[in-house]
Amino acid sequence: MGNMDGKTALITGAARGIGQAIALKFAAQGADLALCDVQKEWLDDTAARARALGRRVECYAADVSRGADVQAAVTQAAADFGRIDVLVNNAGITRDTFLMRMSEEDWDAVLDINLKGAFLFTKAVSKYMMKQRAGAIVNIASIIGLIGNAGQCNYAASKAGLIALTKSVAKELASRNVRANAVAPGFIKTKMTDKLPEDIRKKMLEAIPLGRFGEPEDVAEVALFLASDAAAYVTGQALTVCGGMVTA
Repeated sequence: MGNMDGKTALITGAARGIGQAIALKFAAQGADLALCDVQKEWLDDTAARARALGRRVECYAADVSRGADVQAAVTQAAADFGRIDVLVNNAGITRDTFLMRMSEEDWDAVLDINLKGAFLFTKAVSKYMMKQRAGAIVNIASIIGLIGNAGQCNYAASKAGLIALTKSVAKELASRNVRANAVAPGFIKTKMTDKLPEDIRKKMLEAIPLGRFGEPEDVAEVALFLASDAAAYVTGQALTVCGGMVTA
């Protein structure tokens, strides 16, 4: 399950965290990688580790909120590899603050990166997948897009929109054998969660039935499943990876 031999995966926000974990998981299962991030040099570590696994890796600089950047990266990746089998829309940011303090700029920045970026990459990649009559799109959403969270109106809106985009794309592209699914992670262990005060960490953990934070690899495993032929009959779904925080 999860074999990616012969497939090329384009992954945004692949320099660190969940994006890097997905890239390395795919590489370990045989995928070649087209990696995107704002600065090309940010991808050096991910690229080196994937190449050490014997995979071909090409890196592209792209601001996912800029249509010209996205189209240039996708066009070059398609030329370099000859095909794009998987797209993972992982790039995302937060600009957390309460609604009454949130600036228009903070709202626009989060929606532009988290939602518009996924739209632009999906649109650009879909024409290649439709021509191939095969492809898988995996969008990295969040449980916050399902349940909301105080201080994250912009982030919640972007991730809820991403889930809705996923479901609509799945219906549009299904006739060409192109699937679209989303992963909705909960609290994932990162440098940010490591720095949280102990009382905050304790409160967060109490809300997780499994009693631990997720690891980036937990998300990567689900992304691998959805991207692979093992999920050939799965499309239009949002799978939560949250230790039981959200059960419906």
